[in-house]
Amino acid sequence: MKIAVLKIKLYAPWVHSLKEKRMVLKSLLAKIRNKFQVSAAEVESQDIHQSIVIGVAAIVPHSAQADSLMDEIVGFVEQNTEAEIVTEEREIR
Repeated sequence: MKIAVLKIKLYAPWVHSLKEKRMVLKSLLAKIRNKFQVSAAEVESQDIHQSIVIGVAAIVPHSAQADSLMDEIVGFVEQNTEAEIVTEEREIR
């Protein structure tokens, strides 16, 4: 059994308040959790309006499935938000 950990940093230039950021983030996190049955939360930069950092964790049977799941999640995030993906960090434990 493996643990897949993914951290995605997004840049949302149109967000000008924490309230706007929270609306975007809350929707995106709910969609990720529901579609992939993973744990997802904002993990950094909570007070920075235009920066969104999402952490995702999942338990998978093997490394190949971990890679596939993380690829799917990144693709899903690209399709479901106007925010630009700045970086992504992956780890399989």
